[in-house]
Amino acid sequence: MFAVDRTLLGRNSEYFRALFRSGMRESHQDEVRLQGLKARGFLLVLAVSRGERPSLGDPDEIVEAVECAAFLQVDALIQHLIDVLDTENCFLLLHTAAVFGVWRLVRSAAVFIRDAYRDLQEAALNLPEEMVRYVESLAPASFIALGTHSPSLKILQDSSRTVWSLNEKKGAWCYLTDLPTEASTSMAGVAVVGNRLYVVGGVRGVSKVTVDSSFCYDAESNSWSAFAGPQQSRYNFTLVGREGRLYAFGGEFDNCVMASAEACDLSARKWTFVKHAPRPVAGAASAVARRRVFVCFWEPPDTTDIYEYTPDRDEWSLTTTLIRPQSYGHCMVAHGEQLFVMRNGPCDDFLRCLMDCYNITTGQWTAMQGHYINSRGALFTAVVRGDSAFTVNRDLTLEYRICRGVWKPHRQMQGFPKTGSLWTCLLRLPKTTDTEQIISSEKSPETAGDDQNEKDTMVVN
Repeated sequence: MFAVDRTLLGRNSEYFRALFRSGMRESHQDEVRLQGLKARGFLLVLAVSRGERPSLGDPDEIVEAVECAAFLQVDALIQHLIDVLDTENCFLLLHTAAVFGVWRLVRSAAVFIRDAYRDLQEAALNLPEEMVRYVESLAPASFIALGTHSPSLKILQDSSRTVWSLNEKKGAWCYLTDLPTEASTSMAGVAVVGNRLYVVGGVRGVSKVTVDSSFCYDAESNSWSAFAGPQQSRYNFTLVGREGRLYAFGGEFDNCVMASAEACDLSARKWTFVKHAPRPVAGAASAVARRRVFVCFWEPPDTTDIYEYTPDRDEWSLTTTLIRPQSYGHCMVAHGEQLFVMRNGPCDDFLRCLMDCYNITTGQWTAMQGHYINSRGALFTAVVRGDSAFTVNRDLTLEYRICRGVWKPHRQMQGFPKTGSLWTCLLRLPKTTDTEQIISSEKSPETAGDDQNEKDTMVVN
């Protein structure tokens, strides 16, 4: 038997929301009986409804969570199950979600498996045949790279405008599209939201004239569109994509480092100011781990502060601080509940970088053993897909396997054919996309407002 808040249940469960508004006898009772659901699953419903992020390790607990999420129609629990998808639980979540008809979770689990299919293909044979066909019908995320480009005259054929995708089967880079002639990737922001690539701001030439526009590439239609840039002109800023929005943190303007921040609602393509960053920052590393936004603020020579920005509350909070002699974080990527921070070696050694791992659930730091070669900045191009991390420079594309918090070199492919800094990301390309041009090495939650006159608490058993 559980004493619970009616408003909390009505806000987070479609089942209880409908019950409370139905006018039936049960909608006014102090006690409601739920048949067939496990207590542990209901406790998870209550936990996520309160904004908690409970760990899920026991397979039976996962099944009970999916069952409760399906029966009580709790979107927050479904989203939490999507957030905790990994190679250990993805098959169980896929199968269980299909049994209970949680189709959003089915889709997310299938996409996760497809992205790691080369490593999971043998295990996938234990799935029902129709599930295997469904997984194989999906397109995996592709590793995308953009070189540094500054706007040029339209009559010029500037090869630096080319956007490339990695053909993993052939181990080579393929032409994908060209940047719009007005777009700049020089000191710009690059991010992906909703499988669309966004290039925001940047500069023209050595005088650093700002490009006050945003550009969007839709992989499905293979087309570009443009819209207004941030209200504050900025370059060398941090651009983060999350759930239908872009966030621009800090940056520079007229050689002045700023703390201002803006968000863009991509449905309206409108920028608005949000709470300033904790302090002025330019070129800060960032990562999104389980939909949580983290940004590195460094204070050379030895301090790396990691702050979390919470969009729903529009607030910043200090998550952790890493202090290492003569070293601070330059790049950060997320893998599940782990943040990997790449930092320079002692005495500004950027060729042999060091890496530390922070667990956002336990709050523990782990210093990873050994050095990681950062030839031509390859390590700073890292993008994580499943249990793999892809890096690239002119010499080679290197895939690491992330296993128990350790990055092990796994596969080498052709290097990127252009010199200069690179932007990298993941895009899910349609299977009909022509990627055969291989390059050579030369070239708001609803509330239970209607129920405010009801009693605040009830009993569920």
